[in-house]
Amino acid sequence: MYVVTQKDLPQRGMSHAFVGADHGPVGISVYLVEAPPGRGAPLHRHPYEEVTFVRSGRGRWLVEGETRDAAPGDIRVIQAGEVHGFVNTGDEPLVLLSVHLNERFVQENVE
Repeated sequence: MYVVTQKDLPQRGMSHAFVGADHGPVGISVYLVEAPPGRGAPLHRHPYEEVTFVRSGRGRWLVEGETRDAAPGDIRVIQAGEVHGFVNTGDEPLVLLSVHLNERFVQENVE
């Protein structure tokens, strides 16, 4: 077993980043996100799937031109290549886990 704590992960903007290749190797990477109200991620895409688990707060996702709101307990599955982004629409932090099915983050911003 290998153990790492969130506080020991590198900070990337409003997220802590677990890069699988730095820990094993491990076949996934995860952003542990705490987006303040009004903040989020610009439109972008990845060459692999991403699964996002909303833990608390509220947000709005735009995926391939379709807008959907999200609340605690919602899970978003974003397919490889789909253009997507999100914003916190609430008045408290939007806390989520963004699991990338790759040992490193690969992102192309489209905005």
